[in-house]
Amino acid sequence: MGDPVANYTSRLQQQEGEIKLLQDEIERLRDPQELNFTSSQLDELREENSRLKYRLNILKRSLQEEMSQNDNEMLNINQRLQQIFGEAINTAYPGLENPPLTVTPNQQAKFGDYQCNSAMAMAQVMKAKGQKISPREIAEKIVQNIPNNELIERTEIAGPGFINVHLKRMFVSKLLSSLLVNGVKPPSLKKKKKVVVDFSSPNIAKEMHVGHLRSTIIGDSMCRLFEFLGYEVLRLNHVGDWGTQFGMLIAHLQDKFPNYLSVSPPIGDLQAFYKESKKRFDEDEEFKRRAYQCVVKLQSKEPDFIKAWNLICDVSRNGLVQLDEGRKIVFAPGQSIPLTIVKSDGGYTYDTSDLAAIKNRIFDEKADIIIYVTDSGQAVHFQVVFAAAQLIGWYDPKVIRVEHAGFGVVLGEDKKKFKTRSGDTVRLMDLLEEGLKRSMDKLKEKGRDKVLTPEDLVKAQRAVAFGCIKYADLSHNRINDYVFSFDKMLDDRGNTAAYLLYAFTRIRSIARLANIQEATLRTAVETTEVLLDHEKEWKLGKCILRFPEILQKITDDLLLHTLCDYLYELATTFTEFYDSCYCVEKDRQTGEVVKINMCRMLLCEATAAVMAKGFDILGINPVERM
Repeated sequence: MGDPVANYTSRLQQQEGEIKLLQDEIERLRDPQELNFTSSQLDELREENSRLKYRLNILKRSLQEEMSQNDNEMLNINQRLQQIFGEAINTAYPGLENPPLTVTPNQQAKFGDYQCNSAMAMAQVMKAKGQKISPREIAEKIVQNIPNNELIERTEIAGPGFINVHLKRMFVSKLLSSLLVNGVKPPSLKKKKKVVVDFSSPNIAKEMHVGHLRSTIIGDSMCRLFEFLGYEVLRLNHVGDWGTQFGMLIAHLQDKFPNYLSVSPPIGDLQAFYKESKKRFDEDEEFKRRAYQCVVKLQSKEPDFIKAWNLICDVSRNGLVQLDEGRKIVFAPGQSIPLTIVKSDGGYTYDTSDLAAIKNRIFDEKADIIIYVTDSGQAVHFQVVFAAAQLIGWYDPKVIRVEHAGFGVVLGEDKKKFKTRSGDTVRLMDLLEEGLKRSMDKLKEKGRDKVLTPEDLVKAQRAVAFGCIKYADLSHNRINDYVFSFDKMLDDRGNTAAYLLYAFTRIRSIARLANIQEATLRTAVETTEVLLDHEKEWKLGKCILRFPEILQKITDDLLLHTLCDYLYELATTFTEFYDSCYCVEKDRQTGEVVKINMCRMLLCEATAAVMAKGFDILGINPVERM
């Protein structure tokens, strides 16, 4: 799947290029005297001029629609800057195809808020084409062609060609106000897509253990992310269920070729045959009932139904299947190992079921994105399955995104595979119960049992226990192994769920302890401008608004630890702000509130809103009192 930002920017650049060409053509046609045309030729040119103007207006409207931002949604600032710089690069160097486009947040505030680093890469591309231009010269030309926009206050060129970008504070302030009024809403999708996520997949005949932990936690968070972004999400636990599809096919076979037992049915296109049976299954209740009966008879191994099943399997195997020492295998291009469709003893393998599953998800579920969340040890297996599915012609990777989101194993503190002291696999229920016990001990150690009601104490216990277990997993790069340690999970210092949950509770308590009513805050949202004069206010405001950028990155690479890192950065940035900028001023002797800075209270509310949505995506349930 291509980068959506790059695709979007490319479309905008193409439209801008067309607009510029049309504008040049219109200018040329405005001076008929200079062109020395006859009267009839001038009439033709005027007609062409009108057509060009009409086309120009259509393109301009299309461009405005592409760039327009729904006021109810959060703006992806990075994506918008990429659009602006993409347009500037295209105008400055119209002959350069697919120019490199890189915009990132600036790590040091003194150099601005964002940075465009395209000039250096562009210089290399142009050098390869025989054009020697310095990166700084390229940067200068890009800056000269930046279009008028709502976002950029000024730019500076630093070093060999870095373009530092300073944002308009008023525009950032408006974005924060919009967030407070409308809530945390992601940019809308151009087209609603369906995502199938295959995760957890426990053996239903066995009890769940620690080995199911990562797939369940990671898969659930991926589903929550795509659901928040507006995708249709189907969560799948593949537990080896089968039967219905063959029931449909056999019932359809009986109807279409009633003499199939004596005469081999001429099924040339199994895909078309399958679609016919599926249509009948969806529309005809009587046919559906018969299909289910066929499944029962097939599973009972009635000879006529076994023969029908074998006939269908034979059609499916024709063409791509090779015989190898009794096995039936498929070699996909570029793969060193084959898929084993049927074993030499006639049995089936995971290769068979996973190939059937991907077919079902493409043709029956009509998925646009299919994600498999399993351990990295299965990477080669899925690589071969995906290659085989492409060989058969089931999907084009440019159209349907199929991806294996692999993860490392859970290790004990001895850096070996996580086991009990006796060497057994850790039962998931035992692990969760231990987490609940330790979280209650931690809360009592902090004296929370003295100030919380019994009900609130239990809520806090569950929030800390389950939140810490999930966060410890998600905060690590899923590709790597990670060490399971309750002590580190429950530490309320550093990038842990315990720290973030306490920080969130602290933020939520500011208004409550100052006796600020919800209605007062809602009125302030509608009437109070979010000022960002102090450097810590400005830093916090920008950090809050990076939320859509973070989600876009995770959508692209499926690495959820980026969200954890962001939430930790947001919490620490808030602490810097709160320590430097008073929100509520109290009398030191009486403790009474003497002054409230409502603008800063709104920054507290915006921070809490984004943190709450981040927790929701991670599957963590914070509590108001802890």
